[in-house]
Amino acid sequence: MSLLADLLQAKYSMFELSLRQLEDITNNSGVDTALTGEILAKAYRSASLLNLDSNFNAKELYFSLINKVKKDDDRLAHMLGGKDSSSTKEMIPLIVAKVKSLDLHKDGWFMKEKVARRMLKNMPPKNVMKRLGYRSIDKMLSNEDVNEIYGALRFAEDPKWLNRYLRQYKELTFSDFEHRKIKIISYDEAKWGDIAHNFIAKKLHNITHLKELGVIMTMPMSIKKMPGVTLKVLPLLLHYVYEVKLYSTFFKLISIKKNFGELLVDTLVADPGHVSVLGGKHRIHWRVVQRYFGKLSHEYHKEMFEPHVQPEDLHWRKAEDILYEIDPQLEFWQDMDYIGLIDEGGETVTFNLMDVALSYSNDIKFENRYLYHFRESLWNEIFIRYMGQEALESEILEKLDNELIRPEKVKLVKTKA
Repeated sequence: MSLLADLLQAKYSMFELSLRQLEDITNNSGVDTALTGEILAKAYRSASLLNLDSNFNAKELYFSLINKVKKDDDRLAHMLGGKDSSSTKEMIPLIVAKVKSLDLHKDGWFMKEKVARRMLKNMPPKNVMKRLGYRSIDKMLSNEDVNEIYGALRFAEDPKWLNRYLRQYKELTFSDFEHRKIKIISYDEAKWGDIAHNFIAKKLHNITHLKELGVIMTMPMSIKKMPGVTLKVLPLLLHYVYEVKLYSTFFKLISIKKNFGELLVDTLVADPGHVSVLGGKHRIHWRVVQRYFGKLSHEYHKEMFEPHVQPEDLHWRKAEDILYEIDPQLEFWQDMDYIGLIDEGGETVTFNLMDVALSYSNDIKFENRYLYHFRESLWNEIFIRYMGQEALESEILEKLDNELIRPEKVKLVKTKA
C-alpha cells in the first residue's frame, strides 16, 4: 500500500492512477517514493526531538505535539507584549498590530471603494442599517467605513438579499478596480455585538476576508479566554494576507475577459478547491499554480504574463515562514506542514502547525483531531514536486497567458518526447 494514499485517505487505485498520469505528463518518476522517504525521516526526527521512545503510538505523539504548541504559544504571546496568553481581548489587538507592522508586500488589485458605495446605494442593506441605527444609506456611508459595512453584509443580510446583491458584480469591468494596499480591520464588539456569532461557532475562529475589496477582518468574540489564541489567530491572519493577494492576482489576470464580472462572481461564490487528475483531463487548482511559481528562484518568464500579471504578483511565501522570522524558536514546525505519520493501529497524526494549534486552542480530543490543513498541504506538495520540469513550466505559462479557463483549473498538455 502507499503511505501517501493512506495519509490522504485517498482510494488507492485512483491515487496510483493519478500519480502515473502525473509521471506521464512530466516525465518525472520516483517523486512519490522520494517524498515518502522524506516524510518518514522528518517525522521520526521530529518525534525524537519531543523525547518520545522509538515505539511511540499516535496518541503519545499527538499529546506531545499539543504540549509543544502550548509552550510555543505562551512564549510567542509574551514576545508580542501579552501578559495573559489566553486573553482574546488582550492578544488579538496585539496580533493585528504585529501583522500590520510586517513588510508583507500588501499591494493588490481590488474593487474601488466608490464602486462599492455605488452598489450599496443601489441596494441599501436594511439589516445593517437597522443594527447601526441609520435610516438613510447616504448618512451611513458618510459616517461609516464602507469596508466594514461590506464585511457585515454576509452576517446581517439574508441569503436571498446577498444573491441579488451579487448580481451587480456581473456588470463590473477592469475600470472598477484599482491598485491599493490590503487592509486589516477589527470590528468593535460594542458596535457590532454578536453579529458573527454563528460564523465563529462554525469556523472556530474569528477571521474572514473580502477577496474583491482586499480586506481582512477580525470579528468580535464573546469568548474572553481562549488557550493558544496567538498561534491560532496570527497564522490565520498571515494566511489571509496571501489568500487575498493570490485572488487579487487572479482577478487581474481575468480582467481582460469579456465575461469578467461573471467569472468574478463564480469565483467568489463557488471557487471549487478540489484537485483532479483523472480521466485524461489533468487539472490543477489556481492556488497550486500560484504557489509553484512563487517557489521558483530563477526566471519568472515575466514576458508571458505582462501586462496582465506582473512578476511580483506571483510571489508566495507560506504564512508560517513569517512566524519563524518573528520567533526562530518555532523552527521545529518549519517545512512540516505536509508531514504526518500513521501508527500500527492505523491512526494518523500530523505535524502541521495550523492543525495542531487549532486542536489545542479548541480543546479537541484525540479522536476528533484536525488533519485538514495537513492533507491540503500534502496534496499541494505532491503536485509541486511533479511540476519541477522546465518543459512543464513553459506549458503552464502558455496556458495561463493564452487560454484562461475556469478559476479552479489549469489544463496541462503532455509534452512531446
